[in-house]
Amino acid sequence: MAYSPHNLSVLAYANGFTLWHYTSPDDGAVVDTTGYFNGAADMLRVGDMIFANVATSATPGAGIFLVNANAAGVVDVANLTSVGATDTD
Repeated sequence: MAYSPHNLSVLAYANGFTLWHYTSPDDGAVVDTTGYFNGAADMLRVGDMIFANVATSATPGAGIFLVNANAAGVVDVANLTSVGATDTD
């Protein structure tokens, strides 16, 4: 699949930092691909964080991406830091 601008929304903004939410049927490794968020290059800044729900049409996952590069319209995010991946009970 591809980046969907309708699935990216602002949760909070302060002091030049934006906390985003993004949901996608794409797997986290796909969303992590350099250039995936190029369509939002004019909004995303280095240091922004994206709470994400990924693989929503399969086995869902959730986590946080850190925007670690945005230059010349090319956005890169760090690997997904998973949240709630283990449930021992």
